Amino acid sequence: MSQRLSLSATILLALAVALGVYFAFAAVQGPSGILRRIQIEAETAELTLQRDTLKAEVQQMQNLTRRMSDEYLDLDLLDEQARQVLGVLRADEVILR
Repeated sequence: MSQRLSLSATILLALAVALGVYFAFAAVQGPSGILRRIQIEAETAELTLQRDTLKAEVQQMQNLTRRMSDEYLDLDLLDEQARQVLGVLRADEVILR
């Protein structure tokens, strides 16, 4: 003789399966799920790379600024910047392009 589940046991089993499927889906696709974590880690790596690039640019600009300051004047840099901005050459110079 086969035993049949009562109506309340069937509803309880269906509810348990539905909750299990919901929590499994939420663990993978939810706002705190595995896929979101992978996405956040990728964004973090990209932003870290951008931050490091910007830090290098800031350091380069700080170096150039310091070299053009009153306390430390780099005459070669000053000459280079003046020539670049003004487009001036000396008579004894030759330009190769």
